Amino acid sequence: MTEQLSTPSIQAQFRPQKLLNLAATTWYVVTTIGQWAFGIYVIGFYGKSTASGDLAKWNQVLPHGYVKGDWMGNLVVGLHVLLAAILVLGGPLQLLPFIRRRVPRIHRWLGRIYVTTALIVATGGFVMVWTRGAVGDFVQHISISIQTIYIILFALLAWRCARARQFDQHRKWALRLFMVVSGVWFFRIGLMCWLVLNGGPVGFDPQTFSGPFLTALAVFTYALPASLGILELYFYAQKAAKRGVITVVALLIFILTALMAVGIFGAIAGMWLPRIG
Repeated sequence: MTEQLSTPSIQAQFRPQKLLNLAATTWYVVTTIGQWAFGIYVIGFYGKSTASGDLAKWNQVLPHGYVKGDWMGNLVVGLHVLLAAILVLGGPLQLLPFIRRRVPRIHRWLGRIYVTTALIVATGGFVMVWTRGAVGDFVQHISISIQTIYIILFALLAWRCARARQFDQHRKWALRLFMVVSGVWFFRIGLMCWLVLNGGPVGFDPQTFSGPFLTALAVFTYALPASLGILELYFYAQKAAKRGVITVVALLIFILTALMAVGIFGAIAGMWLPRIG
């Protein structure tokens, strides 16, 4: 009798955690699809235009990305784009428990490459924002610059914890690094979700790429990353004893994942595929 009563009780106790795990897994799958699609687009668009010698085509996506006669600056932009593709293609692989547990050597080498690449891309992005005439307003530029600080700090902390074999802390700092490194991707997905839901640009001027919506999106993507807030809620829910808290966090992740899926679909159909077609 006791055994029959205790078994359902144990199952009920862990049901919210299963919901949380399902939410996290769904988020990971959708994020991986979106980031790999973005990586394929970057390689397809920039690789095709570079191979054909039509570097001026970069300016369709990156204003002042290509400047005639500035071979050094163009080289920096090209390397920045290439390394960014490596980040979005390799980042999701670092989050796979299978690779971490079964082939730790590959996980370690991927981690070294990811951290090094993130530092280079962040530094290069910072330089490009302030020297290549990036679009957007001053608040957007400041927000992106703050993101650079996050990336450098989280990369060093993830590396330090790994060296000290503090693997639980290393995992958390690596996830935080992934979130801030993915800032540019989150910005694009957030923008496309907004455009799809509103049927067009609302709250900003597409010509100047400025306005209250884009300013707010930049702040909550780069300077005060909402992704970090959700991640910290996830960490808290993993250890929480209250079923209600766990359930609310899981549902929040599901909702945000659905919005991400809308943005990814909009980006693939309306921006990435047409540019590499």
